[in-house]
Amino acid sequence: MLENWVVMPTCLPLVLRRCRTCPSGRFRAGGKFRVNAHHKLLDVWLLVLCTACGETAKLTVLERVNVRSVPADLLDRLHGNDLALAAELLQDPVVRRRNRIALDWDGAWCLDTGGSDHLDREVIDVSVRFAARIPVRPVRLIAEGCALPRAEVERLIAEGRIVSAVRLGGRLSGDFTFTLKR
Repeated sequence: MLENWVVMPTCLPLVLRRCRTCPSGRFRAGGKFRVNAHHKLLDVWLLVLCTACGETAKLTVLERVNVRSVPADLLDRLHGNDLALAAELLQDPVVRRRNRIALDWDGAWCLDTGGSDHLDREVIDVSVRFAARIPVRPVRLIAEGCALPRAEVERLIAEGRIVSAVRLGGRLSGDFTFTLKR
């Protein structure tokens, strides 16, 4: 029987970027946007706060864009400080590259295994689905979902008792499946 696990975000990740007023390199996004109009052109920023000193930094979302080219529903979400839109934009590779930022997902996600009834079976087939692009080590997910130490999971992979079509070393942020044979 195929088990379905879901990796879900619990909050917005921290933004990794140097603060200009203190030595901190972490910012917290609160979902606030600043929309500035220059006649027929719009600038839009996502505001983030330094976790150490509280300094506000702006992450560019739109720059000198014609007002008519921005969909009305997007403009409403920006004016309404939509938290879901902030989460989408933080995961957008174009926004991250433009602002030269990275995301820190530590403590901002959880694994939903649907219960612990699978722990006593000899063979477990698991499909892991990501609700957002959260880079996580598969070894950590398997260890947490099966209530095993990470070293035990790495030993099972080396012995060929955990198999997957994807490489289980490194980080993944896309859906994958694996089979565990105890």
